[in-house]
Amino acid sequence: MIFREEHFPTSIYIADLKDQNLNNDLEKNILAWANKDRGITRSNIKGWHSTTDMHEKEEYKELVNLLYRAQMTIYQQEHLDSEALLGSMWANINPPGGMNRAHMHPNSLWSGVYYVKASKNSGMLRIDDPRSVAAMSRPRMKKGAPPSRLWRELSYEPVPGKLIMFPSWLVHSVDSNESNDIRISISFNFLQKCMTA
Repeated sequence: MIFREEHFPTSIYIADLKDQNLNNDLEKNILAWANKDRGITRSNIKGWHSTTDMHEKEEYKELVNLLYRAQMTIYQQEHLDSEALLGSMWANINPPGGMNRAHMHPNSLWSGVYYVKASKNSGMLRIDDPRSVAAMSRPRMKKGAPPSRLWRELSYEPVPGKLIMFPSWLVHSVDSNESNDIRISISFNFLQKCMTA
């Protein structure tokens, strides 16, 4: 008798918030911010990236509270000690042709993205298999879709109201926006509060 054990999994958490009023307010505030601030450059190409202090601004408090609630669930399920601390948060506007190079989020524990505005073909979120040594061998697979535990790449379609959270060390990128409209998303990093003696 043979049985299978699965080890070294990578958890990705997803929630669909579906609050159009929240998204309308976020879109209005982010566009106003982008019109008066040049932003900064990180992994973004042809897109606008706000400063990373978004979580400290009063107009984004509702989303910040939602992120904390989601992160509390993750900390419980991932067996993490201490409380979550939102260390940074920023807005992204990717016009047609805008994209984000492959990157990770150092000095963080959990990262994620929330989609405010997105249309079809506005750029998939791509996540690579974090087991770099597994790339040494790529065996031939049978026809048909393999189970998710055998995938080497994962893609998520941007959908307004979708929240995706993953370990900060996971390498990810955003495809080029091939639509005729802008895509607006919000990214963030969570840490753990320090424990005092």
